[in-house]
Amino acid sequence: MTAPNPPILSVKSLRVAFGSTLAVRDLSFDIHRGETLALVGESGSGKSATALSILRLIDREGGRILGGSIRLGARDPVEVTTLPPAELRALRGERIAMVFQEPMTSLNPVMRIGRQIEETLRLHRGLTGAAARKTARAALERVTIPEPERRLDQYPHELSGGLRQRVMIAMALICEPDVLIADEPTTALDVTTQAEILSLLRRLQAEMGMAVLFITHDLGVVGKIADRVVVMKNGCKVEEGRTGDIFAAPRHGYTRELMEATPRLGSGAPEPLAEAPAVLRVSDLVTSYGAGGLFSRSKPVPAVRGVSLTLGRGETLGLVGESGCGKSTLARSIMRLVEPASGEVTLDGEAITGVSQARLKPMRARMQMVFQDPYASLNPRMTIRDVVTEPAFLHGAVNARGRADMAADLLTRVGLPAEAAERYPHQFSGGQRQRICIARALSVGPRIIVADEAVSALDVSNARRITDLMAEIQRRDGVSFLFISHDIAVVERVSHRIAVMYRGKIVETGPTNAVLAAPEHPYTRRLLAAVPRIAQVDRPAPSVALPAPLPA
Repeated sequence: MTAPNPPILSVKSLRVAFGSTLAVRDLSFDIHRGETLALVGESGSGKSATALSILRLIDREGGRILGGSIRLGARDPVEVTTLPPAELRALRGERIAMVFQEPMTSLNPVMRIGRQIEETLRLHRGLTGAAARKTARAALERVTIPEPERRLDQYPHELSGGLRQRVMIAMALICEPDVLIADEPTTALDVTTQAEILSLLRRLQAEMGMAVLFITHDLGVVGKIADRVVVMKNGCKVEEGRTGDIFAAPRHGYTRELMEATPRLGSGAPEPLAEAPAVLRVSDLVTSYGAGGLFSRSKPVPAVRGVSLTLGRGETLGLVGESGCGKSTLARSIMRLVEPASGEVTLDGEAITGVSQARLKPMRARMQMVFQDPYASLNPRMTIRDVVTEPAFLHGAVNARGRADMAADLLTRVGLPAEAAERYPHQFSGGQRQRICIARALSVGPRIIVADEAVSALDVSNARRITDLMAEIQRRDGVSFLFISHDIAVVERVSHRIAVMYRGKIVETGPTNAVLAAPEHPYTRRLLAAVPRIAQVDRPAPSVALPAPLPA
């Protein structure tokens, strides 16, 4: 009988803590060469803490490894937990590398792309000058970045989200590591860009034979990329097995909960509302960027091109499209956070465009916005009491004495305890912070809430809770939602109607079920084709010997 190939990465009985809190509890798994293992679980399950521990970066985040073993290499493996600092630095990037969720926080904003890649080559390969630039260009070509020579001289902010993630992959793979850790690398990307990145990772993995530890909360992505799955909850492994087996017959109740919370395209949408009076009308709206100043010769570039739409009372209109199509610019134009070049926006028949800031202020009480990143939206120095009641206080809807009672009521309405009012934003999870943002928006009794990618950064369980909360608020208060997202399955679940945006224009609109069942525009069909399906497993079963599954 042939002995199984030894794993390229072996984690045994790993324990990680932040202060007195155990974040990872006796976690064990192996990854073999050429294999992809998906680490799945909701926020706080210990996925990212595990990844950072493997690279010995956990101490930079305030954590520490309490015990266990992390061994890298099939032959003569090294024990990562006891490596001296110099050897550890040599290992990172050379034999094991990482791609993070948000490339803008990983790339140096004041360094050109070429210099950042060349820095890796200098440290690990000793390359400088023309040789380093040539290798950097080849790395960008390998990840199919167009015009690689020009990209080398650009800064991160000049690239789209998808291109920035390709740069991160190029940097991670430039030394052809044995193991790549990908921590939520596609979560913030639209479905078409996500599909391109997943396809790219699979191609490069096949070329290089590396092992991949893929961290995600998206089970649709798991089906596209993973050979095996480890499901984590509260720092513990609760289930492990082949991807197809897990999808076909999950053994643990928590795995079943994750699958039930994952939105599935085709699960049905709310019925369109009959003759709902319009609370918002947008007519031929045009918004441009890059107009420059008085002496600028640059021509304005239109980001929103003649958009018209309506939103009825108590209705949710889903706005979908890939990154850069103009969704967020349209939302900010409607809110007058960006000044439109032309067109008209009316709220309850009253024009928003063209009015003075003095007249605009009371209108803003009727139209509020919830952003994608709840932590960036909240003042970290303010208590939650002051955060959620600030809009009402500024609009004169509550006085200083009444803010405590209002905060308690608002927090209760969004499913948080009233005593949370005395805490600060950093003391809450991502899902809880988004509830706080919704409570803040509700403080002025708005007619409309614009939710701009409000659940895109949340795991499936928290995203489901937030969308259920929005539906409850809509039923109770009659609030209308403009729901902007790149996740079409989520949009389907919450939206009465859907509008598809492409290159600044609305190319298709109608009842959600009708548009998704029989899309007319080629771009809509392309979007739907890129959506990962949870029941779809594209990876063949791995040939390596696997451990027995955990009991349910």
